[in-house]
Amino acid sequence: MNTMTETAVSAPFFVRGKVLAGDEAVHVSRDLGVRFATPKLPLGDLVHPRGELPPLLNVPLAEIIDFLVEIGERLRAPDNPYMAECFERMAATHILPRGVVEMVGRHATTYLDKRILTAEVAQNFPDPAALDGWVPKQDFTGRRSYVRAFAPRLIHVLPGNSPGVAIKSLAQGAMVKAVNLFKMSSADPFTMVAILRTMADIDPAHPMVRSMSAAYWRGGDEATERVLYRPQYFDKIVAWGGGDAIGNVIKYLGPGFQLVSFDPKTSISMVGREAFASEATLAEAAEGAAADTMMLNQEACVASRFVFIEANEAEADRFGTLLHASIARRAAESGDIRKLDSDLKEQVETLMMLDDEYRVWGKTDGKGVVIRSDAPVDFHPINKISNLVRVDRLEDAMRFVNVATQTVGFYPASRMADYRDMLASGGAQRIVRLGEAGPTTIGNPHDAMYPLHRFVHWMAHEDGVPS
Repeated sequence: MNTMTETAVSAPFFVRGKVLAGDEAVHVSRDLGVRFATPKLPLGDLVHPRGELPPLLNVPLAEIIDFLVEIGERLRAPDNPYMAECFERMAATHILPRGVVEMVGRHATTYLDKRILTAEVAQNFPDPAALDGWVPKQDFTGRRSYVRAFAPRLIHVLPGNSPGVAIKSLAQGAMVKAVNLFKMSSADPFTMVAILRTMADIDPAHPMVRSMSAAYWRGGDEATERVLYRPQYFDKIVAWGGGDAIGNVIKYLGPGFQLVSFDPKTSISMVGREAFASEATLAEAAEGAAADTMMLNQEACVASRFVFIEANEAEADRFGTLLHASIARRAAESGDIRKLDSDLKEQVETLMMLDDEYRVWGKTDGKGVVIRSDAPVDFHPINKISNLVRVDRLEDAMRFVNVATQTVGFYPASRMADYRDMLASGGAQRIVRLGEAGPTTIGNPHDAMYPLHRFVHWMAHEDGVPS
């Protein structure tokens, strides 16, 4: 090993059942600037020839789900060497503390539950039988046809903020019987390979093992993406991540090569005047807003960034004091007290000096900040920062809702039905009780779509009108 790789964290690949180790390429992680070493990218092996049917095509969905459940059990096993090694290596490259990452990763395996996976399929497909074969249909004219949700070829561009997305992507890719190439993030070039190695240990000959590959290359690397991002190789790119990640993909789209995008979203909270009915309701609302803000320590898309509160200034300040205390407590409990980056620190410190327009609770020490203002701040709150925006009526907050607004945590729940149409018209995708941004109803739309229905290649066999 040369001196460049002596201190680099090893990040092997998994290619259609084989683990590839090596240190031919050295990369730098996105957030912490930590070096990690990978083997040379085997471009030819990452492509499944069109002339070969997808390995999972004729495996019954019920068997696939049973295998996913078995994978989940093995991922949770305390003696799983791949997951232990994964969390150890992620501690070097990930912005969140190891304890937080491990907790999220282990909790995410609960998705691999037979009831959950079955419900997910049932909600995404009017007739799940289309995944297992050609479903006969006949229209009112008597014309016959057969329809199948055919196994697609997918590239998944994974995010680096949550190892849970790797588990969900594996399951969803398997349930639609896809050929899957997972492009890992520089913040987490480990989790997917650990999952796939666990899967291969259970049954190395299973068609799912031959359907999965995971590798890393730098996003935007034209020498790689110009080769892989082609319709002769793949049907769709399933892209998670920030604007740069999505922008890298868009330029390759064209006829026959589509994008399913889980692009950057901002979630908010809306607190009605009812929160001030008593000290108990005020504390309840503040705790709910803090819980939503601190989802994955505010690294997740569902984490609230802005709290719109129906209040006068004095009332908003009462709420802000409680909100800051709860955020600071949760930050301390998580062990995540990263200091703000220099640009964000400068933005917040500038607002601290404008005390005639803003009030700021906390310091720029990573232990939690709340900023009260009469309009949203012009930067993206992150790293445990909540912008408390005072409005006279919750209707006044609607002008700040758009298609990038994902989850809206709402208090009180009794008013949610009055606002859901307005929020949907503004572009929001989900409204929940304040404090419940994390849990979701199994099988519900994600980012305003049913993902599995979008993933598959819908194929029709027309059989004409019988004589």
